[in-house]
Amino acid sequence: MSYKRRLQTMQQTKEHDSTTKQGTENQWASDKHVGDLMVGKRRLVEVPYTASLAHTMNALVANKVVAVPVAAPPGHWIGAGGSMIMESDKQTGAVRKHYIGMVTMPDILSYIAGDDDDQMIGTGDVSDIDVKMAVPVSSIIGHCLEGLSLWTLNPNTSLLDCMELFSKGIHRALVPLDSHMENISGVELVESASSYRMLTQMDLLRFLKEHAFDIQGIISRTVRESGAVTANVFAITDRTTVIEAIKCMRAAMLNAVPIVRASTDAPAQEDHKQLKNGRGRKLIGTFSATDLRGRLLATLQSWLPLSALDFTESVSKSPLYAASDSPRELVTCVAESSLAEVIDKAVTRHVHRVWVVDQQGFYLSDLFHSQT
Repeated sequence: MSYKRRLQTMQQTKEHDSTTKQGTENQWASDKHVGDLMVGKRRLVEVPYTASLAHTMNALVANKVVAVPVAAPPGHWIGAGGSMIMESDKQTGAVRKHYIGMVTMPDILSYIAGDDDDQMIGTGDVSDIDVKMAVPVSSIIGHCLEGLSLWTLNPNTSLLDCMELFSKGIHRALVPLDSHMENISGVELVESASSYRMLTQMDLLRFLKEHAFDIQGIISRTVRESGAVTANVFAITDRTTVIEAIKCMRAAMLNAVPIVRASTDAPAQEDHKQLKNGRGRKLIGTFSATDLRGRLLATLQSWLPLSALDFTESVSKSPLYAASDSPRELVTCVAESSLAEVIDKAVTRHVHRVWVVDQQGFYLSDLFHSQT
């Protein structure tokens, strides 16, 4: 056999082995189910529809989450997105409560921001914030796009289908533990069960990290090979204030934005109140809803005029965040990093964004829009 022929045969064998391995890994992901991810999950954190925003934010802080479902008596509400997700008695099937929507930190921030550029700052009196935080949580459902729908994910749904769902921008779903509905898989807007658990993108990443050996072929691909490096990437600058950053995030339906260095070419002409294409700029920080979760209500008024960068740096020093549980840390990768490396960074450091940079630390793209 000629040398060229041997090379062709070796290449064909390698491609066949690679295809076989990928098929095996896809089959593993199809054989695993959402129910496998729910082992050891804690009870659902929820708030009643009458809870004030202040109570809701306290629940978010105490439980270290950025979203909670809102429960109401059955028969009086239309659920978000037309959903009908009920909690019912395990024995009789009688409906006890109706989950009418999901409220997230971006919802609360969007409401606080209001529509008027000066509305959030008000008179500088803490009572301005007190009035806003006293409204019932049910009144702000849907201020951000994510809150306009509420999803359930059947425990029989395959891991592969779950991965596809979460890749489309859905951050979380309720999983019924003992559904009274027909035993189907997939995403549903109608559900009745005696209890639920919350499944998030971060739960999925943890599961993939724990089973990395079973999907080596998939996660050994680089960020570039996976097509995750995008051309247009939104960012704010180090001169953007907290109030401006919140408004930018609300307008673009983002939960976090990278902070890049302001332009030095024509600094007077750059509008720091608007999102800009951050590609190729020096990455220096992250501003996210998670940062805002731990702020005490009494201090809300004082940090709104700060620059977003100064705010994130002050948060990193806050005793509210232990070193092992700090969402402040700027975690990056390069386009040639493997997906396994990126997943490990996101899970180990418990961050919700991994930014893609070049060798000099200039921003290229972002990965993992995950939340807990």
